[in-house]
Formats: sequence, structure tokens, C-alpha cells
Amino acid sequence: MKIGIIGCGNISGIYLENLGNFAGVEVKGITDLDLSKSKKQADKYDVPHVYQSVEELLGDQEIELVINLTIPKVHANVCRQILESGKHVYVEKPLASDLIDGEGLLALANEKGLRIGGAPDTFLGAGIQTCRKLIDDGAIGRPLSVIGFMMGGGHENWHPDPAFFYERGGGPMYDMGPYYLTAFVNLLGPIRRVTGSASMAFTERTIKSEPKYGQKIPVETPTFLTGTIDFENGAVGTLITSFDTFTKADYPNIEIYGTEGTIRVPDPNTFGGPVLLRKPGESEWSTVDLTHKYEGNSRGIGVLDMLSSIKSNKEHRANGKLALHVLEAMHGFHVAAEEGKHYELNNRCDVPESLPISGIQV
Repeated sequence: MKIGIIGCGNISGIYLENLGNFAGVEVKGITDLDLSKSKKQADKYDVPHVYQSVEELLGDQEIELVINLTIPKVHANVCRQILESGKHVYVEKPLASDLIDGEGLLALANEKGLRIGGAPDTFLGAGIQTCRKLIDDGAIGRPLSVIGFMMGGGHENWHPDPAFFYERGGGPMYDMGPYYLTAFVNLLGPIRRVTGSASMAFTERTIKSEPKYGQKIPVETPTFLTGTIDFENGAVGTLITSFDTFTKADYPNIEIYGTEGTIRVPDPNTFGGPVLLRKPGESEWSTVDLTHKYEGNSRGIGVLDMLSSIKSNKEHRANGKLALHVLEAMHGFHVAAEEGKHYELNNRCDVPESLPISGIQV
């Protein structure tokens, strides 16, 4: 299956590098609004064709699947164009910046008999798949609760163009929440309802990175959000996301507490470990050997799994229903914070199948 890529920003490099190394995958061409970026990436990663526009790429009948690496606020519009052209789409997180748009994309894909895949695919990496195996094997008994921390000082400190992180549809929850919530659903199952509290430290931020050092950014979205989660299986969770934490504290990324032990889950924005296990009465953590493949930066394995699943007529793991479920949870946190009440999720998903230890075969 031949693939096209729309968007040649920061994240495109690792996709192009990895997809170029996956057997059975061919990136035919790429495009970007800034064609100099397309040309630079095509030269660096030996991509055979640079399309002059999105329309030209979508008009290529040989391309069957398009990866959408545009900025979040145009994810929905670009995905809609891809689906209308009769091609499958895999989109970087989040699925959309608006719940209604996300729901519309899944409806359109179903109408046209096409597939949507959505990042993150980090939950398919060795670290979280090892955690999944531990839970499935009963290593911590019945999972009772989970807590996650994503806390930092904001992207204006390092990102070359950070403004969109502070626009509507941005903020720490929409930026980093997909990594945590996708891991939560993979490990504990779908979410029934959420609530949340939110705040905004500043109405304006100053860029401290090049090339836009000193420019001011208006802040349009909460920059600290705490969400509480009720899972369908009775487990409960808390997720704290922040761009307002200016001194790093010693906190875990994710911990899952069960009746017979605790798992410390690695950073869900990575693919590897460490995975730590602690049983009742033990004073120290034990490091668990990783059981699965994809320990290094393996962005693109969600695309690889999608291609494999299309060929075998199975549901792919990083699928549209999962991406929409996560999008609705994030939407629900913000609504609950504004309205002061629980938000019941309407878009359900199934728990993705665990990955074979041998990896994905196309």
C-alpha cells in the first residue's frame, strides 16, 4: 500500500525515518503548505515525490492511505478532505480539536467504507504492552485505580512555534492528554464518565525560544486541568495536566494500583521502559523485563498495524473509535470544569487487542 503524508513539521522526521524502515510500506510522496519543508524532508529521507498541493496528493490514485501531520486545529478539515477523496487516514493526535468534528469524521469514514487511525501509537510500544501483559496475567490482581501526572512549564520555553498550544483546542490536556488517556483505556478499559477542574495562570505568555523569542502569545485555553475518571469496570482515575508547573517535582508518570500490587507505567509519550512492579509488603520496586518489541522511538507502528489490519480485515488498534473516545474524555473534562458537574461519555470504544510479542507483520 502506497502512503502519502500531509505536513512536514517537527514530527514528520521520525515518521519518515521509521516508515522507510518498515517492510511492506512505501511512502510515495509528501506535501506541506511550505514547499521548502517538503523538499527538505524528501531529500533527507529519500521520498520520491513532492506534491505541489494537498489537492495534487489526494488526486494521486495510487495512494491509498494518507498520514495527516498538520497542526491540531486543522486536523478535522484535512482528514475530511482525505476521506472525501476515497483514502484511509491516519492522523496525529488529537483526532480533532472539537468533539462534533471528531464525530463527523467517524460518520463520514463509515459512510465511505474507509478507516481512520489516530495517534498516539506509543501504547503499542514495549513499555505499555509489558504493563498490559502484567495486568492481563493478574500480576496486581484486580486493578482499582490509576493516577497520571503530566506537569511542565509550557512549550514557549522550547518549541520553535508554540502559539497553537495555547489556542482553543490546545492546552496541556489536548496536547498531552491523548498519550495518558490512550494508555489508561488500553490498560483499564473504556471510560464511563469524567469530571474536572481547570485554571489559567496567565492570559499571555512570552516565547523564550528561537526564532520567535520575545513574541507574546494570547492564552485561550486552561493551562492546568485536573480530571477525575470513572471507568466502565468500576476503577477510578485522576489525570493532572499542566503548563503551569515551573519547578519539576518527583512524581510518577502513571501508577496503577491493584488488589495485589502496583505497576509504575513508563512515560506514555515514549515506547520503552522502565516498567516497575511492587507487591504488598515490599519496600522497593522491582524492574520488569520488557516482553514486547518496539522499545525505541517507533512512531508509525500505528500506521503499520493499520496496514496489517486492512489486509487481514481486522480492526486496527489505534483506531478511530479509540481516538474519538479519548477526544470526548478531554472535551468532557473541560465541560465539567465549566459547568461543575459530571460528564457522561457517549462515544464508546473497545479495548484494543494486546500486541503479539513478535510484533506487527505486514
